[in-house]
Amino acid sequence: MKVFDDKHIKNVVFVGAHNSGKTTLAETMLFEAGLTKRRGTIEENNTVSDYHEIEHERQASVFATPIHTEWRNYKINIIDTPGLDDFIGEIISSIRVGDTIATVINGRHGVEVGTEIIWNYIDKYNKPTLFIINQIDHPDCNFEDAFKSIKTLVGNNAVQIQYPIKLDGAQCIIDVLKMKCYKFGPEGGKPEKLPIPDHEKEMAELLHNELVEKAAENDEELMELYFDKGTLNEDEMRQGIKAGMLNHDLFPVFCVSALEDMGSGRLMGFIDNVAPAAADLKGEQSLEGEEIVPKVDAPTSLFIFKTLYQPNLGQITFFKVKSGEVNVNDKLTNSRNDETEVINQLYIMDGKTRQPVNKLTTGDIGATLKLKFTDTTDTLYSGSKPITIKPIQYPEPRINKAVTVTDKADDEKLSDALKRIHKQDPTVVINYSKESKEQILGCQGELHLAIIDWTLKNNYGVTANYNKPKIKYRETIQRSSTANYRHKKQSGGSGQFAQVHLKIEPWFEGMPEPEGFNIRGKEEVDLAWGGKLVFYNCIVGGVIDLRYLPSVMKGVLEVMEEGPLTGSYIRDVRVMVYDGKMHSVDSNDISFKIAGAHAFKEAFLNANPKLLEPTNELTVKVPEDMVGNVMTDLQSRRSIIQGFDNLDHYQILKCTIPAAELFGYSTDLRSLTQGKATFSSRFSSYQPVPSNLQKQLVKEEV
Repeated sequence: MKVFDDKHIKNVVFVGAHNSGKTTLAETMLFEAGLTKRRGTIEENNTVSDYHEIEHERQASVFATPIHTEWRNYKINIIDTPGLDDFIGEIISSIRVGDTIATVINGRHGVEVGTEIIWNYIDKYNKPTLFIINQIDHPDCNFEDAFKSIKTLVGNNAVQIQYPIKLDGAQCIIDVLKMKCYKFGPEGGKPEKLPIPDHEKEMAELLHNELVEKAAENDEELMELYFDKGTLNEDEMRQGIKAGMLNHDLFPVFCVSALEDMGSGRLMGFIDNVAPAAADLKGEQSLEGEEIVPKVDAPTSLFIFKTLYQPNLGQITFFKVKSGEVNVNDKLTNSRNDETEVINQLYIMDGKTRQPVNKLTTGDIGATLKLKFTDTTDTLYSGSKPITIKPIQYPEPRINKAVTVTDKADDEKLSDALKRIHKQDPTVVINYSKESKEQILGCQGELHLAIIDWTLKNNYGVTANYNKPKIKYRETIQRSSTANYRHKKQSGGSGQFAQVHLKIEPWFEGMPEPEGFNIRGKEEVDLAWGGKLVFYNCIVGGVIDLRYLPSVMKGVLEVMEEGPLTGSYIRDVRVMVYDGKMHSVDSNDISFKIAGAHAFKEAFLNANPKLLEPTNELTVKVPEDMVGNVMTDLQSRRSIIQGFDNLDHYQILKCTIPAAELFGYSTDLRSLTQGKATFSSRFSSYQPVPSNLQKQLVKEEV
């Protein structure tokens, strides 16, 4: 297979909302370049990128799929991504390794909420971006409105390269960079190149001049040329557009009909001649503080951006060559664990098709099989100096479910399968809660969960159940209380005896030391589940030997691990042991542990115990015209609104909400806002449960 140098490799990531036409456009580009003889369709389940069985069932992209094409001596690597934000992990990973992000817009709908979510990540990574308005031949396409929505999203730096017109009933595209009119036949394909019609010349000249100005703004030399000549030629405009894209200050806008193959060839020409290559991008800093220079003669570094498991093939690891080059049989080191990996095979992947190659160079995207020690976001490197590329930060789960198997014999299979699913998709988070004795599965939404469930059933033969996780309540006290307990047990020979008197109080940071006690010792325990136990030795006269006090504290901690109200952990209590009795023969550690536990439990129940619930900070981004419904729903969930921010035509609601009320929120919010609102949440603090709810929870536990 032909080897391309780093300046002739272009990595383009297709992103956009669901049903914007990304997969169809990718398929059309492969066909236009002659790499396929027939264009596949989503309806016929024969596109190159959507090849997984689940994608055929849903007729939508679920995975980000690398493919490639060649156009006029350039290699264009395309990553076709899903459009739904349930699969945001696939999208983020692809953006991270893209050199140019091609954002596809449905010409009938303009920028949609899915596009806005994706744009936040494009903007975060500062990636060169172009926009493609699709379906220009559709009767309901409104190019002007779609373009306005792009400007609303990114500002006035969105600039038209093209716009569509109809000429004698035929679909045409006016290109204001080349100042040509492309006229397409009914079946698309190669257009007829015409002069711009007279009635469009004024508009084309206006847009051309705007493009010239925008191109000149991004390069001082071009600006001087522009002032001298009053214009720029086509090559100079290309130079300025490329500089603007690299600065993340200029966003070219194209138009196509992916379905009818109109405009795809011109788009590929622009990607070849203008869109940045990996070699054009600024080097990035490694975690070791060294610059990773995208050059062939630099030490080799590969960034792992995707892992995929296929039933008959095993683990496929996708990577981008960030520097140097990689050859078959190279030995590279994983910077995370210092393990050596041997690259036994190298492939260019086109969907499910693997094309073996012997070498890949800087900027290229490839894959290898059966690496033993390498996961997504790892770095493989050559040479003596470690290179660690900054890992991808994935969003926190938006929904959590307690997952169990239908058949207990499948417990181990479930655990192994979930580990593989997490490796394949890091936005799937698996935790075992020791507190609730549940395996918790976190993911991005109900659709994401449905895909996970399908994968478990069809790829691993595991049927699972998904339930509401138990809420991790805490117990504490609201006033002081005293208690004493005598433990006495006689069963022949040495018996058991211990008596403990103690007082308990609510603990808070900075409180004064207890009054009325002779404090002989103090121990502060930072509890693993949050909060503190502060334990005081206030024994006078040696009524309890000092060696038994640790056993008393063990008894207290034992009760704190399973509180009397609901079996939840106890937190933020201080205990003063001030009196007791012991026996010279029968007293021992176990006796004082039992006595301490019973005395603490009795005192706790008499200290006006209170149940605490976890609360989250919740941020909701919602269109202005839907704020009322969202706020009403939030109030019904016992949330407290903390404030509002404005962002374009959105409101950002910030509030605190009990974690128990977040169950099902992802689905309900999507339903309330037709999928136009998004949210994020994170743990904030523990707060008192309302009295009526506490009674109900305690009753349920009993």
